[in-house]
Amino acid sequence: MAFELPKLSYAYDALEPHIDARTMEIHHTKHHNGYTTKLNGAVAGTDLEGKSIEDILENLDMSNAAVRNNGGGFYNHRLFWEVMSANGGGTPDGAVGAAIDEAFGSYDSFKEKFSAAAGTRFGSGWAWLCVHKGGALEICSTPNQDNPLMPGSGCEGFPILGLDVWEHAYYLNYQNRRPDYVSAFFNVIDWGKVNELYAANK
Repeated sequence: MAFELPKLSYAYDALEPHIDARTMEIHHTKHHNGYTTKLNGAVAGTDLEGKSIEDILENLDMSNAAVRNNGGGFYNHRLFWEVMSANGGGTPDGAVGAAIDEAFGSYDSFKEKFSAAAGTRFGSGWAWLCVHKGGALEICSTPNQDNPLMPGSGCEGFPILGLDVWEHAYYLNYQNRRPDYVSAFFNVIDWGKVNELYAANK
């Protein structure tokens, strides 16, 4: 079964003023849709056809650029939309809140470290919060459309929060002010969803 562009659970303008409607619409209908279409083309007629995106990425031949780039682009954006909401922001509670405090000392310290991962990623890429088996957390970043599921990514664990720091994710509103975009992201994080992903993958 072919991969499909996921529908968003909120309107394109729902995350304003933090992420503007025009950026959301272009990002979803053009960029994510493009990765989805090209991923389907890359796996069609191969032994990857019919497999889940997680299975494809976890066992990826990293020299397969078409699947690496487009599979990563498909998966990464799907997670990105899921971990944001119009009612997001605030301080994480529940199990992931406790795990953040244990791993990083405080939520403020987590924000500082996550912002640094996003801000210092040269060029295009992603910042991640990942959970290890047992519940420990790690912050890391990857270039381009790579992600922690891929072999040798330099990240360990399962991604439960991802921030897109490609310029297409923020340039219409923030231009070259990536730190302002990263700061705004904390106002739209859906910590309920992050808690769900944490519980399911620890």
